[in-house]
Amino acid sequence: MAVTIHESVRKAYSVLETGEPLPFEVAVELAGLRGEDVPDLLSLANKVKNRHAVVPEGDLHSCSIINAKSGVCAENCRFCAQSLHNSADVEQYSLLDPEHILKSAGEIHDEGIRHFGVVTSGYGYRKVNPEFLKIVDIIDLLQQEYPGLNVCASLGVLGEEPVRMLAEHNVAHYNINIQVAPHRYDDLIADSHSLDDRIETIRLLGKYGIPVCCGGILGVGETMRERVDFIYALQKLDITVIPLNVLVPVDGTPLQGAEAPAITDIVKTFALCRLAHPRKIIKFAAGRETVMKDFQGLLMLAGANGLLTGGYLTTRGRAIGDDRLFMQQLDGFAEVSRS
Repeated sequence: MAVTIHESVRKAYSVLETGEPLPFEVAVELAGLRGEDVPDLLSLANKVKNRHAVVPEGDLHSCSIINAKSGVCAENCRFCAQSLHNSADVEQYSLLDPEHILKSAGEIHDEGIRHFGVVTSGYGYRKVNPEFLKIVDIIDLLQQEYPGLNVCASLGVLGEEPVRMLAEHNVAHYNINIQVAPHRYDDLIADSHSLDDRIETIRLLGKYGIPVCCGGILGVGETMRERVDFIYALQKLDITVIPLNVLVPVDGTPLQGAEAPAITDIVKTFALCRLAHPRKIIKFAAGRETVMKDFQGLLMLAGANGLLTGGYLTTRGRAIGDDRLFMQQLDGFAEVSRS
């Protein structure tokens, strides 16, 4: 019996041949795939990753973060344990002292991880203030103490002067997510601030040459079609890394008890993201261990070429040693000639 490939998957093979992004209308068709056609989509996304998405440090981009300032955030993000609007039981503290952050970075560095992100809770820094200056000093200390460590930051919405300072101090990447399809941001994520504030920050980062890490979160109430809208909204932004999270519902937030998306829909979303962004780093972050569990390797074979390791902001991650073994075991699937 002849093996047949779904027509929409066949259309998508142009991405493998050319390295050009998948047309939106084909992505919409692929979002509806079911059953035995889904593995064909994943296989194609993996081939596109291996051929077109070259990661400077090897087959997989890996990074780790520190929650440098926790809780007491005035924004009302529905998924976030650190929001004052939610009643989650989360540790609260002001900006950590430099020695604490240096120690954490040293542990990461010793494990061979070369991207380390300093993350703070809160709306952000429209202006340079004493706390922001402390963060800049910490970035300098990290770079001095650990040459070769790519120091990244995720500090919320920024004004032009803070962006300029981060550029002068050689921040490797800046993370600021759009989270969902833009037209759903207010009702699915937050209405205490505007997505336009985040888009303006991304524009400023581009102006000053800071590579942007921008993605979102799956499982907050969006439809599969809206995930496609989200993926293509990212195309309009000049970004380098796309982190994709799967919601880990936290007690005390409006999304506590939320049902996780179907595994099939999650892996399809990763595959579609790869086809829409053939040359980008697509990084699997939260939800790897808790939602995907035994299936997390599928996402690395569905187009992902990066991961966040060692823990998240308010939830546990997986030990770096375990992730290193995981990455080694995936190496065999990446032995494809690159053109």
